[in-house]
Amino acid sequence: MPGLNWQKSSLCGSGDSCVHVAATPTGIHITESADPGGAILTTTPDAFRALLRSLKEEPHRDPQVPGLEVTTVGDDDRIVRLRAPGVPGVPAVTTDRRRWETFVRGVRAGEFDHFAA
Repeated sequence: MPGLNWQKSSLCGSGDSCVHVAATPTGIHITESADPGGAILTTTPDAFRALLRSLKEEPHRDPQVPGLEVTTVGDDDRIVRLRAPGVPGVPAVTTDRRRWETFVRGVRAGEFDHFAA
């Protein structure tokens, strides 16, 4: 989606790959800058708001909120996938545990609250 104003956590180092968030009138968009496929997950403000709330309340659990699902992959849970369950054709955003935890720390610091306002 060209022309979006992507935001990453301030805790993500300059030049580092990170989870990015952008908003349009039709939804909240989430991507991972290191994803070679360039997957962009679009969700509703309500689902994103529920994700933020869940990450703030229980940052060490993978949240399961209506409209969004976070899962870990592999024996060591190093890969994190964010997807819209039950919505065919919507790509999953894939990141690693370190980048996901950086995003969660940014969420807990309130850096993405304006997307859910």
